[in-house]
Amino acid sequence: RSELLKEYEDGPVAIIKTLTSADGTEKYLFSLADGNVIEGVFMKYKYGNTQCVSTQVGCRMGCKFCASTLGGLARNLTSGEILCQVLAVNAAHGGDGKARAVTNVVLMGSGEPLDNYDNTVKFLKNVSAEGGINISPRNISLSTCGIVPKIYSLADEGLPVNLTISLHQTTDEGRARTMPIAKKYTIAEILKACEYYFEKTGRRYIFEYSLIDGENCEKADAERLIALLKGRPCHVNLIRLNEVKERSLKAATDKKAYAFAAMLEKGGLSATVRRSMGSDIGGACGQLRASFIDKQ
Repeated sequence: RSELLKEYEDGPVAIIKTLTSADGTEKYLFSLADGNVIEGVFMKYKYGNTQCVSTQVGCRMGCKFCASTLGGLARNLTSGEILCQVLAVNAAHGGDGKARAVTNVVLMGSGEPLDNYDNTVKFLKNVSAEGGINISPRNISLSTCGIVPKIYSLADEGLPVNLTISLHQTTDEGRARTMPIAKKYTIAEILKACEYYFEKTGRRYIFEYSLIDGENCEKADAERLIALLKGRPCHVNLIRLNEVKERSLKAATDKKAYAFAAMLEKGGLSATVRRSMGSDIGGACGQLRASFIDKQ
């Protein structure tokens, strides 16, 4: 054991705080061996239990609706640190490698997975390995703000995970107001990369669209979104914005969210409003970590 500890960490990720929502959602704060903290979420659904994992300590993408970016990027997580989040929560719920408590994984916590590409891919291979926890790639979703070259690389990896694109706007100009990455990669370039991903994996792709009052949820926005996506093998996941107190962006009402979904469906798109979970415990990405750091 002493020899192993010269090269490896003993318990690189540990749960140090758990918040439980009225709807059963659990939010975790994890400590890392170097003193950094990250967070994750455990959500119970009829089809299984989904864990949201972080891939970086903080984030450098600068999206204005996300608390993860407030302090910038501290460092990338190793593949082992990403995997240990799943193992820790799986064990906390009485699971093991054969009887898993965690059945689905989403890479939607703190950080941009494709900005930590090598560690993310190694994690995907390890978490889906037959000799380990063996979660099928088809039960794993990776969310990216749209780092186009890495989408092509991921398509060539032979890992048919569900690709989710944080879109949130229908024009490059509008997207750049809240997502700095839009100044580097256009929506047209992202759509072309998604086409390639579908060709290589056979998996339809998903667009996340956070509904921000006064920004992106009017009839004209719905019409542009329909024009962009109709006929493509994709789904639109509408999200009622989790407001970040340090930002000025406001969430659209539930009424507006469902009206927007109805417009998309009428226009021929597959669209749903994401079930809001953990809102009473700061369930949105980065909120628990930011609160913890503020108190230190």
